[in-house]
Amino acid sequence: MTLYDAVVLAGGAAKRLGGADKPGLTVGGLALLDRVLVACRGARTTVVVGGRRATVRPVAWTGEEPPGGGPLAALGAGVRKVSAEIVLVLSADLPFLGEQTVPALLDALGGGPHEGVLLTDPGGRDQPLVAVYRTEPLRRELALLATEHGSLTGLPLRLLTAELDLARIAAGPSAAFDCDTWQDVVSARARIREHGHVLDEWITAVKAELGIDLDVDTGVLLDLARDAAHGVARPAAPLTTFLVGYAAAKAEKDGPQAVADAARKAVALANRWADETDGTEETAKPAGTAKPAGTVKPAGTVRAEGTAGADRGSKADGAKGTDAG
Repeated sequence: MTLYDAVVLAGGAAKRLGGADKPGLTVGGLALLDRVLVACRGARTTVVVGGRRATVRPVAWTGEEPPGGGPLAALGAGVRKVSAEIVLVLSADLPFLGEQTVPALLDALGGGPHEGVLLTDPGGRDQPLVAVYRTEPLRRELALLATEHGSLTGLPLRLLTAELDLARIAAGPSAAFDCDTWQDVVSARARIREHGHVLDEWITAVKAELGIDLDVDTGVLLDLARDAAHGVARPAAPLTTFLVGYAAAKAEKDGPQAVADAARKAVALANRWADETDGTEETAKPAGTAKPAGTVKPAGTVRAEGTAGADRGSKADGAKGTDAG
């Protein structure tokens, strides 16, 4: 895995938000800054440039001098605190970075000749605050700009990116989405609750809130919850998933494998439970009971051989289907 440090810019006046505390605004129950910190949790050291506050994970803090000097001055302050050869640079208002954005940037930089890789939004615009840079050339150009202009205060980021050899990769539909206005915040909060995103976003928020870093196979757990609800009783679904999580926490295996193994055992148990329930009427008859001699079935009624067994078989076959909802 590529070793990198991260600098997150969390200052600024947020004038288009009426001076609101933008990094502290919540989307999906998580502060914008915390959502960014979750996305870059693989960083060896994370430096946040801005006012100190409680965060979802430990970070180092710094600030530009003078305060409010703009993004280039903030970047200069943050870069002074890192030591890795590669630095990830992010703004603190990106609610939808996702788990793949940072690895994609790092992979694109790799061992190639470029001095950095930045994201471009769906409109093709450069996003220098969603980027990775090689630390040495970044420091070099920041120092040259400070010498040329007397300081970095008030300088635009394009002066920096124009001097670096940068590659570019296209963002997904939302990775570069930032919250500059109240309408942006409203849109982000609405998107979080869309059907196709809500479970992943909820799991991300819960993991951050509980301080756990675990890849969750949502499909496995949803299948387990469905089988427990259908085969046992509806309240069994949340109770069973809790017990699976507890068992996984006590296991000596790595987290994802422990969850998968515990879930597999619980699913098998739920299916056996359901099979017994389906066969209760047949298996409950005392052994050796028979119809009185001479009993005649009404005309035209014929029992289809193997029907009950086929029903049970089709249920077992269908129990493994994925409903990732």
